[in-house]
Amino acid sequence: MILEMRDVHVKLGLSHVLQGVNLSIKPGETVGLFGRNGVGKTTIVKTIAGWHKPSSGDIRFENLSINSLPPNDITRLGIGLVPEDRRIFPGLSVEGNLMLGLMQVPPSGREKAKERLESVLKRFPRLGERRSQPGNTLSGGEQQMLAMGRVLVGNPKLLLIDEPTEGLAPMIVAEIFRLMEELKAQGVAILLIEQNIHKAIHLCDRHYVIERGKVVLEGSSQDAEERAELMKRVSV
Repeated sequence: MILEMRDVHVKLGLSHVLQGVNLSIKPGETVGLFGRNGVGKTTIVKTIAGWHKPSSGDIRFENLSINSLPPNDITRLGIGLVPEDRRIFPGLSVEGNLMLGLMQVPPSGREKAKERLESVLKRFPRLGERRSQPGNTLSGGEQQMLAMGRVLVGNPKLLLIDEPTEGLAPMIVAEIFRLMEELKAQGVAILLIEQNIHKAIHLCDRHYVIERGKVVLEGSSQDAEERAELMKRVSV
């Protein structure tokens, strides 16, 4: 496994948000994380990325416990988070935002990472055309591409993607899904939170359903019966 969560609990203030989550991802696997809003999905990816700390339980990345590591160290290990709010720096140019991704790369790998920056700009031609524009002048779709590009500069082994298509036009949604398909084909492991389950399920190998901070269903996204059970569960 590239990632394992073992009986992970997270308490934020007085709220017991995650209540014994068990979850695993194999190298190169795409796993969907589904459920209604506010059930703990975003807390799961933020906890993996080190933004929240487990109250108990264990998170292991490539068999290394990462519970106590700060977010920067977790990123350097090869875990990249594309957050739901994108976190674009409005006063920085497109290129400046992408360069922030290089700060998460060990110094020994930064020369190669600069090549990846140019590769990201080629992958997202719109960003290449706007490389000197401030981040706050981009459309919602372009900002999502920038958020993903900033993480991809670091060449992550595991990509955590939180609601990448929310509020975007169908054409941009299709583009984002094409990108995730390319990343999957390249062997990048992905943990995906996505409300468009009908579209996401075709990308995923497996899925989990979260309710009230617990995993209530796990299944193969390629198995017709387990896929039907997923749709039944999330539509209730």
